[in-house]
Amino acid sequence: MNYNGTVHWMFQQLPMYQNKGKSAFKKDLSNTLRLSVHLKHPEQKFKSIHVGGTNGKGSTSHMLASILQEAGYKVGLYTSPHLKDFRERIRINGKVVSKQFVIGFIKRNKAFLESNNLSFFEMTVGMAFDYFSKHKVDIAVIEVGLGGRLDSTNIITPELSIITNIGFDHMQFLGDTLEKIAGEKAGIIKENIPVVIGQTQKETEDVFKNKAAITNSDIYFADKLVKDIYNSDLKGSYQTHNIKTVIQSIEVLKKLGYKILNSDLKKGLLNVYKNTGLQGRWQIIQQNPRVICDTAHNKEGLGYTMDQLATENYSNLHIVFGVVSDKDLAGIIPILPKKATYYFCKPNVQRGFDAKVLKAVFVKNGLMGNAYANVKDAFKQAKKAAAKDDLIYVGGSTFVVAEII
Repeated sequence: MNYNGTVHWMFQQLPMYQNKGKSAFKKDLSNTLRLSVHLKHPEQKFKSIHVGGTNGKGSTSHMLASILQEAGYKVGLYTSPHLKDFRERIRINGKVVSKQFVIGFIKRNKAFLESNNLSFFEMTVGMAFDYFSKHKVDIAVIEVGLGGRLDSTNIITPELSIITNIGFDHMQFLGDTLEKIAGEKAGIIKENIPVVIGQTQKETEDVFKNKAAITNSDIYFADKLVKDIYNSDLKGSYQTHNIKTVIQSIEVLKKLGYKILNSDLKKGLLNVYKNTGLQGRWQIIQQNPRVICDTAHNKEGLGYTMDQLATENYSNLHIVFGVVSDKDLAGIIPILPKKATYYFCKPNVQRGFDAKVLKAVFVKNGLMGNAYANVKDAFKQAKKAAAKDDLIYVGGSTFVVAEII
């Protein structure tokens, strides 16, 4: 198989969560543990940082990787989902995994993967760990996929665990209260391993403190401890939370013996895009009219981006918007601006939410616009309608942004 055929095979083996949703979710680490044994425990051959949370874990992971690169470390970075190319999920010092490694990994392990019915995410995690091990990274930043306790990444014993914040997302898997969701996210806190919590929330603070006490883990609440922050090339006022989380995490890593200068921290924050290839976070892809893409896709994340949007200057606002079928529209709609023209669309994944149905729900709540056959048609119409001093915001789903960037 060539690269495209290999990735297609991976997508087809078992339902992939980003396409199918709930039917593809596995609450079990047994497959990942079996794969680890088969691969001779690659996750034990490199040091790691584990990053979970509801919002901001991707930005936080990329910021940390950038800073560690500036400090001279060889840094692995595992994140999900990808926007354009599967290889975005697995990087070393910003460079994506080679097509040949992806092809070779599947070829070498295909019989095992098939006989054990591994999911797309499980085999991808195994591939990342195998890649980082074989290329002898100094440290890898590993982003949790979904939840924490039973996420496939949770077989690592990291140097540091990080939980950015807790919000209402993936409630059908993680629970219907912030406390329950926090309990699942807290599953990445390991025995005697320090943990940084990005945001103190009254509903979840005790959950994390209690878990840290059980595991004898030093716990740091970044928003309480970090007073001064630095600029980053990741724009959007909401990144303030993530920057504080990163600064506190670097302080903990320094206590553990990592040599990271203040100049490395500053330079790393200012060169995240360049060092890691991150896309889709308050990304300005065009001027006149200005076009901003952001992958925020739940109530908390969209709340931050809508606050940022309110600070922008423009004559008229155009919003290209699509979601997947498990989104809480009742929680999202009240935070979206009514004084805007909406271009409703369905992202090109199986669990994409029908644009006509989305339009009906929005119009009923006073948000006006039209439905389009696909994301590109919606974006094309928004650009056609927008004047030079207007603003176009593209979002609602990672998959909508992926089709535009």
